[in-house]
Amino acid sequence: MLRNIPYVLKKLDWMQAEHIWPNGLRYLWTDAFGVVLYVSLYRELGEERWLTRAEWLVADVERVLGRPRGFRIGEAADRDGQYFHYLAMWLFALARLGDVKPDYRARGIALARDIHRAFVIPGRGVVWKMTEDLSGPYPGYGLGAIDAYDGYVSYRMLDEEALAPEIAQMRILIERDWRSLDIEQDLGLGMMLWLAHFFPDEPWAKEQTRRALRTLDGMWVDPPGYFCRAPWQRATKFAFTNYGVSLGLQSADVWPDRVERLNTYFDGWRSGDEYDREAITWVMACTSHLPGRFSALT
Repeated sequence: MLRNIPYVLKKLDWMQAEHIWPNGLRYLWTDAFGVVLYVSLYRELGEERWLTRAEWLVADVERVLGRPRGFRIGEAADRDGQYFHYLAMWLFALARLGDVKPDYRARGIALARDIHRAFVIPGRGVVWKMTEDLSGPYPGYGLGAIDAYDGYVSYRMLDEEALAPEIAQMRILIERDWRSLDIEQDLGLGMMLWLAHFFPDEPWAKEQTRRALRTLDGMWVDPPGYFCRAPWQRATKFAFTNYGVSLGLQSADVWPDRVERLNTYFDGWRSGDEYDREAITWVMACTSHLPGRFSALT
């Protein structure tokens, strides 16, 4: 896995100077990645300031996005409701911070128990998006495709014993689904590779890794060197989703040349839209250059 710490430090300084992150609007997915990034820097450099920043970020997310049950998607007005996969990533971040500060693991366990009952329909699936008070599904949204896998991994990273009933329900959903699941979107494929690498010997992980790599191979656009959005969208590309694919490829320990090429390409490419200054783009770029504590091996 890459360990390009100078890139990460330079990008963090730039984001802060430009008021992009962490001093911009809160967004749960980005902030979860940011917590893990800070913990990774703490582990790499041994500097207490990174742990302090991680704890500050958790406190600010709780202040801005925290709700009586769960967390709002984002601070902006149009980012209402709650996504399960965002919450699962936040749980993973709390688990990684909890490796250093056990209180955060306890917070994660309590949060997992609380949201699980709202999102999970036993034997059927996980609701993709709920209303902000978790009173019911968000209008127009159904069951998520890989949300059970998100929860399964994050719950196990938190505490397999404390969350055994919830893990068992997620395992049942995975068992009924993995043989027929075909993902065809770049970020979903990258995240599945990342999820699978935690339990590589389990049948679902072996098969989904094989399928993800097969699909991604057909989505590689060369030249110039990036993964398109979907097999039928070869002209469509996003930097932040490619950085998610990079995380998955590094987790699976494959295609380092493609990881290097997409990092190089997107470091100079600009979309000309809001994503050029969105925190999600650059925090995930940092993760692509320093997966760190996203890895099962660190």
